[in-house]
Amino acid sequence: MPKMGESVIEATITKWLKKEGDTVEEDDSIAEIATDKVDSEIPSPVEGTIKKLLYNEGDTVAVGEVIAEMSVEGEEGEGEGEEEGEEEATEEKSTASSGKEETKAQEPAEPEKGQVPVSETDIKNYSAKDFESLSGFYSPLVRSIAQKENVSVEELQSIQGSGKEGRVTKRDILNYIEKRGEKGKAAATQEPSAPKEEPAAQTSAASQPSGATQAIQAPKVQAWEGDNIIEMDRMRRMIADHMVTSKHVSPHVTMFIDVDMTDIVNWRNKVKKEFQQREGEKITFTPIFLEAAAKALKDYPRVNASVDGYNIIERKKINIGMATALPDGNLIVPVIKDADQKNLLGLTKSVNDLANRARNKKLSPDEVAGGTFSLTNFGSFNNITGSPIINQPEVAILGVGAIQKKPVVVESSAGDMIGIRHITILSITFDHRVVDGAMGGMFLNRVKHYLESFDTERNM
Repeated sequence: MPKMGESVIEATITKWLKKEGDTVEEDDSIAEIATDKVDSEIPSPVEGTIKKLLYNEGDTVAVGEVIAEMSVEGEEGEGEGEEEGEEEATEEKSTASSGKEETKAQEPAEPEKGQVPVSETDIKNYSAKDFESLSGFYSPLVRSIAQKENVSVEELQSIQGSGKEGRVTKRDILNYIEKRGEKGKAAATQEPSAPKEEPAAQTSAASQPSGATQAIQAPKVQAWEGDNIIEMDRMRRMIADHMVTSKHVSPHVTMFIDVDMTDIVNWRNKVKKEFQQREGEKITFTPIFLEAAAKALKDYPRVNASVDGYNIIERKKINIGMATALPDGNLIVPVIKDADQKNLLGLTKSVNDLANRARNKKLSPDEVAGGTFSLTNFGSFNNITGSPIINQPEVAILGVGAIQKKPVVVESSAGDMIGIRHITILSITFDHRVVDGAMGGMFLNRVKHYLESFDTERNM
């Protein structure tokens, strides 16, 4: 499984393009893979024959793991060299076997309480059978630990993940198992004659992972005659799971504010033709909103953060995700890295490049990862405002409504008057665990300040 970016640690094999016994040329695609919302293909690094496929379609594989074995013609190993190679391989296998026997001899004869011996076959069968109904990705390591420690599917689903997009990590499941063991010991040492039900209940609640919620069963729905049943594709399933997880994890609060965009609208109308002729790029309002948001995030780093249990991680980097609608009706969020270090020209080029490649499915996995804050533009569809859902594991998202002409009260030295101004409504949805109303309101006001004080004399 090739490395696909600094923040990408695993991918799912969605389709094998070659089967065992097939001959492939160098750079021939042998498999389709998916990571988050990006689909890619794995090219063959050499010319040869597929000997063995080590994973099935639908398996999630860590970066760096071997997914297939190939035989290559002309490799060292023919004639005498082949015999020597076989002898070396036999010695290595013998040594490895000996090491395994020594290790096995040192293990206790009986498994520890609460554990069961498990083979690799059992783990794979368990993964395929019991995890197929779970939402999201669970790495082979997490699945293996769950099997060995008798963690049920229901328990695993209840664990609050601290990994990327809320995924359960090795640390998360080991912490859960440790706390579960502490609960069992506390219950075992309790005197039967005087059971303390209330303290036990308190201990049980306290031992739950931070943010854990009770599993909620969706109501059963019956299709009626004439209904059109459409199965969700892979991306829509991921979006659905991601949205439900976000609402379960974060207590959402949304605030709104009016912003006078008149000066920015007039400035854009003045420069857009010259800008396109000079740079070959269209300038939209999105990079202007991104610039204001990046400045405000530097002023309020708590909004540029993530939550890990009871720890708040204030991010040093300002990487802003930009929600982008795709032609098939799905949504993807490419990330503009180090947005605070780009000028308006750089932001414009980044926005146009990422949006175009997103719609043409040309993004790399790393370009949709590593976000610290998100922005979604409802105005693209002429909607005046909205209440967006937080993109986990971030703690806030900015919504931008359509810019419309409205009659407003204008203050002047001659007194108040009614004027026609270009107004938009901004919304901020934040995670109330770490961002309170005061901070959310101040952040939104700071974005408004940067927009309404926009320098109309600036050169691009």
